[in-house]
Order: sequence, then C-alpha cells, then structure tokens
Amino acid sequence: MTLFIKNTLSGKREEFVPIDPDNVRVYACGPTVYNYAHIGNARPAVICDLLVSVLRLLYPNVTYVSNITDIDDKIIKASNESGVPILDLTRKFEEIYNKDMSMLGVVGPDIQPRATEHIDEMISLVKRLIENGSAYEADSHVLFHVPSYSSYGMLSKRDISDQVAGSRVEVESYKKDPSDFVLWKPSTKDQPGWDSPWGFGRPGWHLECSVMSEKSLKIPFDLHAGGQDLIFPHHENEIAQSCGSIKSNDPSSFSKYWMHNAMIRMDDEKMSKSIGNILYVHDLIKKFPGEVLRLTLLSAHYRQPLNWTHETIQQSRKTLDRMYRVLKKAESFKVFEVSPPDDFMSALCDDLNTSKAMAVINSLVSSLSKAKGEDAAQFKSLLLSSAGVLGILKKSPDEWLGYSESDAADNEEIQRMIDARDRARNEKDFSLADELRDKLDEMGVEIEDSPEGTKWRKRQ
Repeated sequence: MTLFIKNTLSGKREEFVPIDPDNVRVYACGPTVYNYAHIGNARPAVICDLLVSVLRLLYPNVTYVSNITDIDDKIIKASNESGVPILDLTRKFEEIYNKDMSMLGVVGPDIQPRATEHIDEMISLVKRLIENGSAYEADSHVLFHVPSYSSYGMLSKRDISDQVAGSRVEVESYKKDPSDFVLWKPSTKDQPGWDSPWGFGRPGWHLECSVMSEKSLKIPFDLHAGGQDLIFPHHENEIAQSCGSIKSNDPSSFSKYWMHNAMIRMDDEKMSKSIGNILYVHDLIKKFPGEVLRLTLLSAHYRQPLNWTHETIQQSRKTLDRMYRVLKKAESFKVFEVSPPDDFMSALCDDLNTSKAMAVINSLVSSLSKAKGEDAAQFKSLLLSSAGVLGILKKSPDEWLGYSESDAADNEEIQRMIDARDRARNEKDFSLADELRDKLDEMGVEIEDSPEGTKWRKRQ
C-alpha cells in the first residue's frame, strides 16, 4: 500500500515518501497543560493516533513525538489565579490529559518531551540564530527577524507585508520589522525564568517545538501534524526558526510533510469560552464510553470541520451497539491473526479517508451477521483487525452490552420485562408498554425497537 496525504506545505495531495523508510519520524504539537483538555484538543490527538497506526502497518519503525508545553503566559496566569505552584499545576493537568486521551484509545507518543526540560537547548538555538543573522537582541528581548527568511509565509500561504499593513495591533518600538516575533523575553522576579546571555527570562512559545523536534527526531524529519489553528503563526514560526538555524530557505529542511486537522463546531457554532459551549473530555468520558467519543471524532474527514451534536454522538453509539451485538452472536467463532482487507487499507491510505474505512467495516459487520462456520470466523477476524486500526471494538461484547455472569439473574429479569413489553405492544396495551419502558429506564437499561426485535443494553 502507498500512503497519500494532503501536504499543507505544497497544498497538494502527495505520495508519502519517507526520508528513511526504516526510520519514519513524526512530530505533533501537544497540549499546554493548565486546564482540562476540551474535545477540540482531542481531535488532533485521535487523528495523529490513527495516522501513526497506519504508518506502523506500512513501515517497520515509526517514532512519534508529541510535546508538553509546561511554560506559557496562560500557565503563569492560571497559577497566579489558583495559587497552585506552576510545577504542581502542569504535572497535574499533564497526567489528566494523558489519562483522558487513553480513555479515547489514544496510545501515548514514543517520546513526550516537556518544554521546561529543554531550556538549555532553546538558549543554544537562539545563540545560533543570532550568529546567523536571523535574530537580534533588543530591549531585553531576542526576536527572530522575519525578513531574514525569504520563505516565510509558504506554509500558511500568507503575504506577510499585506498582513502587517492591515493589522490594527500596535507594533513594539524595539522591533526592526513589524512581523518579527519573540524568541526570548524578560521575566520579572515573580515570574518563572532562567538565566541566559540576555538576562533572566523565558522562551517564546514557538521556540520549544523547534528545539524538541530537532532533539528527538533530528531535522529534517518526515511529518509534522497539528490543528489548522496552529498553521499561523506557530508552525510558520517553527519553520523559520529551524531553517534559520541551519541557514536554509527551504521549509522542507525542517519537515518534509505537514498535515492539519480542521476544527470542531458545537451545534454549528464556533467553540468558544465567551459562548460557553466548550466541552471537556474529562466530563464527556463520565457520560459516554471513550469508543463512542473516538468514533464521533473520526466520523468526519480530518480536514473537514466536525459539527459536534447530541445526534452525532448517539449515532456513533448506535453504530457501536450494533457491531457489539453482532460480535456477541458470533462469540463462539475463534479469531485468528489476519491483516486488514485491502479496501480498508486503501481507504486509510487515501489521506485517512475514515468514511470509506467505516463503510468497509460496516460491510464486514453485515457479512458477519449472516455468515456461518469458517466464513464467520474469517469475517470476524477481518472486522476486529480493521476496527483495531481505528481504535474501536476493543472491549468484549459482554462488557460493552452490560452482560456478566455475576448479574445473570438481573439480565433474565430484564429480558422478561422486555418480552412483557413486546406482548403489551402487540396487544396494543400501550399504557403497560410505556410503564415497562419507564421501569427499564430506571434500572439503567436502554432499549431500541428495530425490525429485528427489541434490543437492549445497560447504560454505561
């Protein structure tokens, strides 16, 4: 199989050709840890998890790096407002982030570097940029001089001169050019900071990813990923810093390919604190199984905006319920090791076309529901192999559907009530049918009327 991706740098669909097929290297921008991650933060984590899963099926060795930003003005503000020391605050939310993502089936990166553990390397990079004429010191700051990098704007497709001319933001007097950005800034005594050749201070936000990607993967590496909101200025500035440090005007001297996922909208509205429609993963996983949230995040192509609604979540849940019910009926058939089918892999190799991939999985589910004997074992094996790449169907059917030997008596009682409700409906005694449905709901049982009969599951 050959992987094709939409490369943000070129703006074209390209064949993915790694620099070294025996050592594929991927970097993605991780979280700034000062609060719970919202569902929008989870989308790039899940997309990158899927991307790395596909790459590991295609290549013998893949190294995936995603950082932790643990020094930032937002972190300083959150620490001051809460009275919690920065180290305690960031380690707390780093741990919560990793646990929350694991609930969505996200496998942790091979390397997860922290910004504060790479200050020496950041200072060294700034020194190189100054020596190369790409940066300068001014008013206790060190700034990257954007005109020194002629390819600035290639990733975001922005004309920087037009942008600066139309900006309403007042330009700091110490900048040589209005587009110059901060590499190092001074800290007051009550702010976190480190000693440097330019005084006591701390790094600018963009600096850390240039340093940590180079140290973990060496440059150039194969692919850099993240949300579309990071294209400008963060990723544009990363390229400028890293290329400026090696005196190159070729953006691919930093990363050969770039992939960016689109944003999530809430009921067709932009997710925003001012609107109050932000949903945190930490809260959502208390209401919905992680697989439901993951499948919802994969329900739209990663480059398309995802409209997050109650209906999309419920559709994902119904889809998974159906799959687990089919697997429950096929539980007597053994699973053997098998590669995902070619049409499934072709879909994912087509720029992670999850819609096509899910169509293949749904077809396998339908085939399994009708198959017998060796055919059933084959379809079951193909289904679980494919679903494993997407990160779903990881639980046992009994666990998902709420069945267990310990509550067999309860299950029998539930089934008796459902049978009684079916009889009441057939006899048009809708009052009794509604009463039984209400009792089942109180017991935490969800029921679904379908052409195949009444289906039920225990609410998780």
